[in-house]
Amino acid sequence: QVHLVESGGGLVQAGGSLRLSCLASESILNMHTAGWYRQAPGKQRDLVATLTKVGFTNYSDSVKGRFTISRDNAKNTVYLQMSSLKPEDTAVYYCYAKPSYSGRDYWGQGTQVTVSS
Repeated sequence: QVHLVESGGGLVQAGGSLRLSCLASESILNMHTAGWYRQAPGKQRDLVATLTKVGFTNYSDSVKGRFTISRDNAKNTVYLQMSSLKPEDTAVYYCYAKPSYSGRDYWGQGTQVTVSS
């Protein structure tokens, strides 16, 4: 059982920045893939960015060039640095992880990001 706890969400004006953190209950290097998804009201949960164990990254087109995913192995933490935020980035952001030893997906409880215009 992998526990993921997000933090760092909040209210920010358009053009501003936020950094989300996701603390995992075990080594982040145990994860084949870790990353972030988001869900806006009335919409499906969509991929934002992922990072594989070997360092490959994947970003949705809507955030490329504005968001950066990274990790701190010593802290078992995955980050999402968000810059040039837009109102359409408003959503609940969920941390995601899939361990290398399991086919199961794990999710955090979510953190709200609200971007005002």
